[in-house]
Amino acid sequence: MAKTKELSKDVRDKIVDLHKAGMGYKTIAKQLGEKVTTVGAIIRKWKKHKITVNLPRPGARCKISPRGVAMIMRTVRNHPRTTRGDLVNDLKAAGTIVTKKTIGNTLRREGLKSCSARKFPLLKKAHIHARLKLANEHLNDSEDNWVKVLWSDETKMELFGINSTRRVWRRRNAAYDPKNIIPTGKHGGGNIMLWQCFSAKGTGQLHRIKGTMDGDMYRQILGENLLKIGRGWVFQHDNDPKHTAKATKEWLKKKHIKVLEWPSQSTDLNPIENLWRELKVRVAKRQPRNLNDLEKICKEEWDKIPPEMCANLVANYKKRLTSVIANKGFATKY
Repeated sequence: MAKTKELSKDVRDKIVDLHKAGMGYKTIAKQLGEKVTTVGAIIRKWKKHKITVNLPRPGARCKISPRGVAMIMRTVRNHPRTTRGDLVNDLKAAGTIVTKKTIGNTLRREGLKSCSARKFPLLKKAHIHARLKLANEHLNDSEDNWVKVLWSDETKMELFGINSTRRVWRRRNAAYDPKNIIPTGKHGGGNIMLWQCFSAKGTGQLHRIKGTMDGDMYRQILGENLLKIGRGWVFQHDNDPKHTAKATKEWLKKKHIKVLEWPSQSTDLNPIENLWRELKVRVAKRQPRNLNDLEKICKEEWDKIPPEMCANLVANYKKRLTSVIANKGFATKY
């Protein structure tokens, strides 16, 4: 049976006013074009509760007992990647039959929602210790110190393809809890590799890496970029083997280039990652057709990134260090 449309408050109040004026149910119903039973129900509600609006209706009784709710909350708290199907089976084994929808509704009532798990490189104890060391050593550095840092990194620009996602049950501000993160690794596809550096003054020249970058190619790129910046700068790069190779270290030392000590697995501490993300959004909007087109568009869009964005990333760098310390060395939102 279809649900009937509820009367507006104005119509309900008019029914009560006519009743107060001495009219009977049938007369009111005929004058307003409503059913006698409807008029009677509204007047009886007014007599009993002195209101004309509907009272809140009790919801359906929860199909999961408080003990069952506690059980599934304990499960998703310890194992956020647990699926609704897994929880259905757990409750079934405990004697409660429910659907996946009921599980989802229950978890949402408890303040959880299903979200895409953030991906972040796997952090070991040594990585966490190194991240905290960097954050604590440089937490009180002035903004002027970071202005003289040249940040660098390589990234893969995909022509097409979307990384797969996994969902986890978590609370609103728990995206970067270690349990809610999926460790990632490098993988192939239709893509090009790029190297870039930037500072608070703006972006540098974008380099496409054709083939596999070895130490000689890397030092050639450094020569084209670092020898132009002058004295007093600090260079940042990660701990890729070609970056930490003896020949590269000797080259940097010979050129009197100071290098920032960097913790491995710390993409969130490198502000150039934000620029890569900006670049990928811009490139995706232009829908490159092939790898050469992808390279051309990447260079065009990289040059369009405003210096103000670069300066802002550097100016707010202290927040990254604070977040690392607050999260005890684990991944941060950056």
